[in-house]
Amino acid sequence: MKIIILGAGQVGSTVAQNLASEDNDITVVDVSPHVLQDLQDRLDLRTVVGSATYPDVLTRAGVDDADMIIAVTDSDEANMIACQVADTLFNTPTKIARVRAVEYLSCPQLFSPDAMPIDVIISPEQLVTQYVKRLIEHPGALQVLDFAGGNVRLVAVRAYYGGPLVGHELRALREHMPAIEARVAAIFRRGRAIIPEGDTVIEAGDEVFFVAARRNIRAIMSELRRLEKPVKRIMIAGGGNIGKRLAQSLEGRFQTKIIERDDRRCRLVSEELKKTIILRGDAADEDLLLEENIENTDVFCGLTNDDEANILSAMLAKRLGARMVMALINRPAYVDLVQSSEDIDVAISPQHATIGSLLAHIRRGDVVNVYSLRRGAAEAIEAVAHGDAKSSAVVGRRIDEIRLPRGTTIGAIVRGDEVIMAHHDTVIESEDHVILFLVDKTRLTDVEKLFQVAVTFL
Repeated sequence: MKIIILGAGQVGSTVAQNLASEDNDITVVDVSPHVLQDLQDRLDLRTVVGSATYPDVLTRAGVDDADMIIAVTDSDEANMIACQVADTLFNTPTKIARVRAVEYLSCPQLFSPDAMPIDVIISPEQLVTQYVKRLIEHPGALQVLDFAGGNVRLVAVRAYYGGPLVGHELRALREHMPAIEARVAAIFRRGRAIIPEGDTVIEAGDEVFFVAARRNIRAIMSELRRLEKPVKRIMIAGGGNIGKRLAQSLEGRFQTKIIERDDRRCRLVSEELKKTIILRGDAADEDLLLEENIENTDVFCGLTNDDEANILSAMLAKRLGARMVMALINRPAYVDLVQSSEDIDVAISPQHATIGSLLAHIRRGDVVNVYSLRRGAAEAIEAVAHGDAKSSAVVGRRIDEIRLPRGTTIGAIVRGDEVIMAHHDTVIESEDHVILFLVDKTRLTDVEKLFQVAVTFL
């Protein structure tokens, strides 16, 4: 597949890294020759220096026969214009643009086929807000991912001493909870992936990924760790787009506070939020946090545009007694460092949230959802099975008859409104939504081929 990526920032570079290893023809366009040179030194791809909105630059990048452009520059306007140029002059089949400003996103008619020709709009702020909101709804989870419209969720949780299932074989889960269907999709132990079997013993410290119907998540989590109390009080550091969006979605159900340094931004946010308390100050100010009863706070979220400020304020909040702390971190190296420490419960990477949404529109076959897991090392996919036993490698077959690539497991199947946990004798039918977990994402091409009746792109 020939793909042109416009913008070599953090999202553009990470997308290029994900796609360059998957037998795609990738070209990256950016105004900075130094950034492009660094990218070319690390990855097998072409680069073009220039503005993403100029027709001659797009021509040099090979837009004439490109299958897709992904516009992820720092400018919403540049991304939209680039899609317009690609459509008007070159008839590019698929155009994806990152659009961050709420002022644009609140006007859906702007992106109708007769107006701005953008096939897919990616909003990192919206994706991160949804991601954090799901974590707040399931305190103690490391990751919560929706499939099949939210009917099924994949949850990552760290097993602790005292959990009923810790120290026991996985098959004991059915004995403990005979009325609840769940499937452990993967286990990561000291950074190494373990494919779960019935006799696999859960150890304290294991990172366990399980699939279950949404209503059963809390019950399954109670098997792996002491169940956290429901969240009541939330404190957010940063009143920017993400902080404001998150508070807006939570203030009706939780006691919410925002700490923001900028006086003008404080006034603006206070006018838009009805029930959230807005505090002007520094989220890393110990006296301010104590004054605002940080020790009684259930969740602290560092969501400013400064990685260091988010990390330090979250660490301070944890030390002062906040039950759970999260930090928004843009730099991939920081994400790895923070995730391996015990000072911060969850490191949130906007790049991984954005990339998962992008990949769902790039994967071959009818792929509805793609999520990047464990800093991009693994993936979870929701694919739709089409065809019949003659035209499909999965339809009409039992799961133990399907030649799944090594390190790949099927966690669940959604058939209409019914959620079916995957067992060896489960037969896949046409139009089933199949939830797969890939420990080794280099096997992704093999998984895509399984779900292809004919080669299609979303």
